[in-house]
Amino acid sequence: MNATPRPRVGHIQFLNCLPIYWGLVRSGALLDVELTKDTPDRLNDLLVAGDLDIGPISLVEYLRHAEDLLLLPDLAVGSDGPVLSVNLVTQRPLGELGGRRVALGSTSRTSVLLAQLWLAERHGVTPEYFTCPPDLTAMLLEADAAVLIGDAALRATYDFGPGAAAPPGAGSPPTAPRRGLAVHDLGAAWRDWTGLPMVFAVWAVRREYAAANPGLVKDVHEAFVRSRDEALAHVEEVAAQAARWEVFDAATLATYFRTLDFSLGRRQQAGLREFARRAGLPVEPDFAAV
Repeated sequence: MNATPRPRVGHIQFLNCLPIYWGLVRSGALLDVELTKDTPDRLNDLLVAGDLDIGPISLVEYLRHAEDLLLLPDLAVGSDGPVLSVNLVTQRPLGELGGRRVALGSTSRTSVLLAQLWLAERHGVTPEYFTCPPDLTAMLLEADAAVLIGDAALRATYDFGPGAAAPPGAGSPPTAPRRGLAVHDLGAAWRDWTGLPMVFAVWAVRREYAAANPGLVKDVHEAFVRSRDEALAHVEEVAAQAARWEVFDAATLATYFRTLDFSLGRRQQAGLREFARRAGLPVEPDFAAV
């Protein structure tokens, strides 16, 4: 009799998902899955292609492929206000970006669309967009603004954001005024614009896998929820361990982890629906039975 293969599960290699990974390590649940670590864009493609069974997926990619996917309840990466790690960094005022080049980080799907919607509808500008690797220095050599997510965006927040206080080794914030850079937190921008939380990524399972393996899906979902709750109950410990190999100190990381919203309750679902509406992708969320 053949053993049931372990679920193929994705994990985002950004600090924003470290609390969930930390809890999985602590509980030993990683032994029960075949884990693939990668950037958000790569994990999107793997889940959509059927090369993963369960994993995080950019909200916009879930909306585009909802016929093949079910959401895992109460799991997301988002914010109800500033997110710190999803930024539009500009070298000129927002109102002057019309027709100007804006670089879109290649690891992002939802955030780049959010930036485009926000600039068009809130600021009335239509820049010339192009996609490139998420390196802020290189991006701003070619463009007047850049959209960054993840660790690169977090560094930009602490290097150049309002009241920037860079962590050790992360740069020198006093150069920001001389460089003329401004950091616009897109989580805060969405909240100011709509009054709702922003959901950047969700966890989903392929429909056929959920139908064939309901017990395994339930186990994976429970492991993720326990992992999140365990990590959030020990944020200082998570941050202290992460600070050993990151440029950010423990206090900075603890603040960041507490800023993020890993839930998908009614308010977050309202934000999800509003983003879907504005993006022209009116999908009603469909959840796995766990």
